[in-house]
Amino acid sequence: MVKFTRNVNVKDRVPSEKLEEKLGVDDIILILQQNRLRRYWHMLRKEDTDWVKKCMEYEVEGSRPRGIPKTTWREVVQKITKHLI
Repeated sequence: MVKFTRNVNVKDRVPSEKLEEKLGVDDIILILQQNRLRRYWHMLRKEDTDWVKKCMEYEVEGSRPRGIPKTTWREVVQKITKHLI
């Protein structure tokens, strides 16, 4: 059985909001967004000749698959910044 801290078991099926409150942590979505933006700004500071920055600008040719297509790094960052503004 998987146990979290503060004697909370997975089988207890505690909602994430209550668990976050009990553990005193921020919203996990907010933490992930902050980390993504931090990495994005770090990559923007790189030189234009750096391969990581070139990969960030790379556009894949062809159409996306049916269903829910995977999003690009740029689309994720645009969605986060649009949500924050």
